[in-house]
Amino acid sequence: MFSLLIIIIYLVFISLGFSTPLLGSGWPVMHTELGVPISYAGIISMIIAGGTIISGLLANRVTRRFGTQKVVALCLLITAASLFGFSLSGSFIILCLLAIPYGLCSGAIDVALNQYVALHYTSKHMSWLHFSWSFGSAISPYIMGYCLTAGRGWSAGYRWVTLIQIIVTVILFVSLPLWKRKDSEEVHSINSSKVLSVPQALGIKGVKAVLISLFAYCGIEGVTGLWASSYLVEFQGLHPEVAATFASLFFIGVTAGRLISGFIADKTGDKLLIRVGTIIVILGIALVAIPFVGGTPALIGLIVIGLGTAPIFPSIIHSTPSNFGAGNSQAIIGIQMASAFTGLTFMPPLFGFIAGVIGIWVYPLFLLLLAVLMLVTSEMLNRKLTVETNKTIPSNP
Repeated sequence: MFSLLIIIIYLVFISLGFSTPLLGSGWPVMHTELGVPISYAGIISMIIAGGTIISGLLANRVTRRFGTQKVVALCLLITAASLFGFSLSGSFIILCLLAIPYGLCSGAIDVALNQYVALHYTSKHMSWLHFSWSFGSAISPYIMGYCLTAGRGWSAGYRWVTLIQIIVTVILFVSLPLWKRKDSEEVHSINSSKVLSVPQALGIKGVKAVLISLFAYCGIEGVTGLWASSYLVEFQGLHPEVAATFASLFFIGVTAGRLISGFIADKTGDKLLIRVGTIIVILGIALVAIPFVGGTPALIGLIVIGLGTAPIFPSIIHSTPSNFGAGNSQAIIGIQMASAFTGLTFMPPLFGFIAGVIGIWVYPLFLLLLAVLMLVTSEMLNRKLTVETNKTIPSNP
């Protein structure tokens, strides 16, 4: 029964991944029909991002009060309703209003399931959880693309994904009896511990370091994915159509890397995966920086960056209970997700501003600075945890 539950959790994350790229893949047609500038997609995405950040900060209190299963089931139903509303809307203002519950609820699902898997499953399942999201987000643009090329319009793309999400929601409601928490000291400590406020959680040694590390990681992910094509065209000299095709190599690397890392995560451990993954990211950035006719090193570098980033986020989240205690982990994971969403939201436009002033050539340098920041803060966390562990070990008389 427990193995069946993790499969259902994977399905939920796949459906969450389905819905995420729809706005970007459908917007070239949507903005014309809605009669708004193409730049207005940023307004909707910022509203969604704001909702996810708020969800991260509130998730601990909500999941403690209502339980992970109820929060996920209700929020999945609301996101399905929001997506269906998107498919019916012919107004930009309505889309903005629908983006509010969608952002809040999709963020709540993300945080709640990350918390649940971190507490109840091994590291490999966390890797495969995020592989599930990547798998869904990789397929979703093809659904929208098919609907557009078939002449069914962007609304049909949203309706298809809504149908998928409704099916998963029904499965989730049917599976609610499977969500019985294991009777263990770990879970008891969670239920009996007090709810941490954000300042209290930030006061725990090592929390600030891991927040900065996650912020930097998501900055790398967001900047790499959004600006790869522009860098390949403007600096590496590739044709725009070729660059657009090969820019997806980063996402392919992330998806494949999370699938692969799941098979080795339990043996290597979270700390080693984070360290090795960061080093691989730096290697990939170095390849991206090489100016070469045809951009071959850069294309290889995008795959390498994707492979390197793949295990980092799942490993950081999964290691939270062991790093900070099961009783504190729910509050800290929520704040971690808020920090991650913040980096993913604000780093890409910040780089766009810098690139507009200095030039797109700064792309690998910007990524390198984030990677070094991630490595430094990650190692700071490891040292702090080692010191704290040594303090708890009594010395020999």
